Amino acid sequence: MGIDIIGIENPIMDFNILLDKMPDAGGFASLKEYSWQGGGNVGSALVAAARLGAKCGVVGIVGDDAYGQFCIDDFSRHNIDTSHLIKDAGNKTSFCICLAEISTTGRSFIAKPGTRRQPTITELDKDYLSTSKYIHLGPMGKPQVQAAVWAKEMGVTVVDDAGYFNSDTDAHTDLIDVFVGSEHYYKGLFSDNHYANNCKTIQKRGPKIVVFTLGAKGCVGIDGDQYFAVPAFHNISIVDTTGAGDVFHGAFIFGLLQGWDVKKASLFSSAVSAIKCTRLGGRAAIPDYNTVQKFIETGVIDYTEIDKRVEFYREGMLNSVAASCK
Repeated sequence: MGIDIIGIENPIMDFNILLDKMPDAGGFASLKEYSWQGGGNVGSALVAAARLGAKCGVVGIVGDDAYGQFCIDDFSRHNIDTSHLIKDAGNKTSFCICLAEISTTGRSFIAKPGTRRQPTITELDKDYLSTSKYIHLGPMGKPQVQAAVWAKEMGVTVVDDAGYFNSDTDAHTDLIDVFVGSEHYYKGLFSDNHYANNCKTIQKRGPKIVVFTLGAKGCVGIDGDQYFAVPAFHNISIVDTTGAGDVFHGAFIFGLLQGWDVKKASLFSSAVSAIKCTRLGGRAAIPDYNTVQKFIETGVIDYTEIDKRVEFYREGMLNSVAASCK
């Protein structure tokens, strides 16, 4: 049976914290909320796509530790195939503390890289990748470049999450079919707001579709010779923007799978991302398809299932550790 989307990335473990305001040096702040969630740009995109109904698989390496097992279990909870997610014996999964401020709606990250290795080209399974319709990548390291080259040969569409500007990704833009970049990446390339012209500049380097997410300003993009702009949803109470772009990517690929035009896919993805931002962390508030449609039509968010996941992620990691100690 084919897979809709295969993502390549080493997953990470996120510990999300919500504060009124970051304290000054020597100061004190009250922790309003916390949550343990799987992280990673590509990984969270896969979770978003899977919650919406896509069949997904992940390729990468985690450490042989509790964080790594949590990441694997979190993918499995969303019916994402983990048969090509390797445990690196004796090594650690990357860990990130994600801080969200209520007063500014800003976010900060404190990361500790793991000791688990990066996948090698020889560990990629070309036959497995060939079963997918889309391959989703982040920074274009050697394994990602090889996967993209194979995808071109096999007729599989390559989507890239161009988050922070990366020279490797910039050097291999010609291998990307669907380029979805952040405002950070845009500013790494351009010094003006001539979005249409600049999207065309990237398009000339290879991608058919180019989209930039611009936070509160919405998103812009081009498909063929059709330029578009979609405003952001502002009828929400923002709690945490962590993972907003990642979730947009997953929802966007889901939209392409439905055969939607790029503007409709972008509107839908913006709605998914907006709902995600109303709860702490990158994954707890990722909605299902019906929740998104209701929000687009009425502006109302149904939190029935979302808040069950919020509760799970609050204690899920601690429960996993406790279970492993029995």
